[in-house]
Amino acid sequence: MTFKQLEALYWIGQLGGFAAAAHKLNTSQSAVSKRVHELEMLFDTALFDRSQRTARLTEKGEEMFVLARRLLQQRDAAVEQFGKPEVIERRLRLGVTELTAMTWLPRLVGLVQQHYPKVTLEPDVDGSLPLRDKLLADELDLIVVPDAFGDARIPGTTIGQVESAWMCKPGALSSSGSVRLHELARHRMLVQGQASGTGRLYDTWMKALGVVPADAIVVSNLIALTGLTVSGLGVSYLPRQCLQPLIAAGMLAVLDVRPPLPPVPYVAMHKGEHRSALTASIVMLAQSCCDFTRIFQAMPEDAPVA
Repeated sequence: MTFKQLEALYWIGQLGGFAAAAHKLNTSQSAVSKRVHELEMLFDTALFDRSQRTARLTEKGEEMFVLARRLLQQRDAAVEQFGKPEVIERRLRLGVTELTAMTWLPRLVGLVQQHYPKVTLEPDVDGSLPLRDKLLADELDLIVVPDAFGDARIPGTTIGQVESAWMCKPGALSSSGSVRLHELARHRMLVQGQASGTGRLYDTWMKALGVVPADAIVVSNLIALTGLTVSGLGVSYLPRQCLQPLIAAGMLAVLDVRPPLPPVPYVAMHKGEHRSALTASIVMLAQSCCDFTRIFQAMPEDAPVA
């Protein structure tokens, strides 16, 4: 019995199909089928009910699935506890939102390569809600998103926060000085919607204050949202510090709105049963380099490169 055979059985059972398991293990479907067949020959028992159209485990297959999960967890723990970080070979699928991708993701990728040169990091940039769903479906191993989802299945570790501000095209609003949020809501608002963690948090915050926009356009893409705001199509909440170059260039104006927007906390989330020393280490690296104030941050030039 080999770990490759156990991995094939586990991921077929976890993902519900041979093709999905092959994609997860970065191999062919025939190779996955061969490993399962070897296990069945070894124990002289069927592990999957082949009379069904889907990959359904038999009773003995369920027992082997539980055993495989435990043995694979023990293997990973042993490798990470006693192995050197530089020899850990792993594919880690990381989900991030646009703002992280635009700011400190390059720095995190550099740090992971520096500390774990044999770990292959596969970033996936998407909205917070799709990233959460991919994590729950085992399509991602770790996500960094706004703290907008309270779910015991995917515990979160705080890594930083984003300071936001209401912005518009300079001169788009005739009022001067501070503006009450209720007054601002009379203008067209460009908001991020429910697919965005930031959109969810600010929508809940405004509703708690009794504020409902009279005219709202939902824009899930941060770059598009910024572009529409620069074009004068409405007012929007945008990350303040990383857009400072656009503010300094006179393309965006920051509005003094009362009450001010609360900061948006960001968390790193993973499925509880997939916790590992490697995941914990990458979360710590994310905490050390999380910085939403500047775009496209790279590793220092004198940092060692793997």
